Amino acid sequence: MTNDLQELLASVPTGLFINGEFVDAESGSTFEVINPSTGTALAQVAAASASDAQRGFDAVCQAQAEWAATPARERSEILHRTYEYLLEHEDELTLLQSAELGRALADSRAEVAYGAEFFRWFAEEAVRIRGDYRHAPGGDARLVTVRQPVGPCLAITPWNFPLAMGARKIAPALAAGCTIAIKPASKTPLTMLFLAQALREAGLPKGLLSVLPTADSANVSALLEDPRLRKFTFTGSTQVGQELAAQASKRSINTSLELGGNAPYVVFEDADIDAAAKAVAVAKMRGAGQVCIAANRFLVQESIKDEFVERVVKVIQEFTLGPGTAESSDYGPLSGKDQVDKVTELVDDALDHGAQRLLGDSLPEGLDNGGYYYPATVLTNVGEGARIHSEEIFGPVVVVDTFSDEGEALAKANDTQFGLAAYVFTQDMDRALRVAEGIEAGMVAVNKGGLSNAAAPFGGVKESGLGREGGFEGIDEYLETKFIALPL
Repeated sequence: MTNDLQELLASVPTGLFINGEFVDAESGSTFEVINPSTGTALAQVAAASASDAQRGFDAVCQAQAEWAATPARERSEILHRTYEYLLEHEDELTLLQSAELGRALADSRAEVAYGAEFFRWFAEEAVRIRGDYRHAPGGDARLVTVRQPVGPCLAITPWNFPLAMGARKIAPALAAGCTIAIKPASKTPLTMLFLAQALREAGLPKGLLSVLPTADSANVSALLEDPRLRKFTFTGSTQVGQELAAQASKRSINTSLELGGNAPYVVFEDADIDAAAKAVAVAKMRGAGQVCIAANRFLVQESIKDEFVERVVKVIQEFTLGPGTAESSDYGPLSGKDQVDKVTELVDDALDHGAQRLLGDSLPEGLDNGGYYYPATVLTNVGEGARIHSEEIFGPVVVVDTFSDEGEALAKANDTQFGLAAYVFTQDMDRALRVAEGIEAGMVAVNKGGLSNAAAPFGGVKESGLGREGGFEGIDEYLETKFIALPL
């Protein structure tokens, strides 16, 4: 462990964040945070019990009324100061994320900018919440609507974007006048605790935010039974999200979900093949493929399949696999042994179904240090029935399939229960728009490998979720519309 990382870890809080303070769990319990690059412990973090979680939620409930009455400009200024704080501490946050997630430094640095941007965006949206005033068509009444905060919120976030996933829930909630309790993933709690520290430094009043890391997620999800909870927001696996949403629906809790993906990456024969191959660096290799919007199924028109595959292999071969905190690494390990096992199972099953492996037979030398590494892999000719066609890979694996025409491309792209993101490559803009409109996904990127932007709505259709985060739409998830009827 480098001296820089040791110094950073010594400064990062490891307690629960409740009522503006970092505190131990009542029982003194902790859990280990593991460095995926080495398989060794980075830190011991306080483990919230059900009692601790209730204490944290009590604090946000008690603070709700006063925060809802706080002028929007005051809320906005706190969020903007948080944005500035995060950018001022970009180097520390970059290193911290790469240490606890194993992600390459360049990808972590990009997330700092992305995550911070949610605080700037919603600082601006906080002062633009508006209602409406109009006359009834019959001329007998005035119709007034106002937007009000939905109330105390509960958020659960995943490990793969430990800053941004929290930022795009916390920022709009606070902007709207809501208080919020949040459970970060047990693999990556340190970044969220750093964010809590940033908000405190920016002047966030006590009680508005509780951060509740735990090794037992049931301790926090039990808060879905609390009658004061008015909003539940979750990012994570489809199965877990649906189970928790079903629990929330018993009490009609406002719910938004960002769940799994199975993104198609459609390349037509008239595409710029070089650009389509190079975009794989973002669409698949970012975060070692552990991204919910990562391209999962590469659908390439038959006439260009061989050329596309050859160029993709060359692009990926230029990537260096190594420890997340090493400057020389282009991509790092997976987040844990569980991820390695899952990706291995999917690839082995594909090989059993006749797949040809063009890249990824073995790890580079020197990566046998206990870290959770998986080599970048390219597969073609995967037979029907292979799990890799229908399951989210969450690893650096490119699976290439073919199609004959536009109709078949759309049919294959939509042959999934998921609908989060999609990618289309063609130089025919009429076709690009037709296919983008025809693909069943909440987001479509045309001739590019990335699409996330704090100013744009993020979310999916079908079993990829409910609601939208970011953009003008993002704050609506934390507001209720009230109608006031007045005589004319």
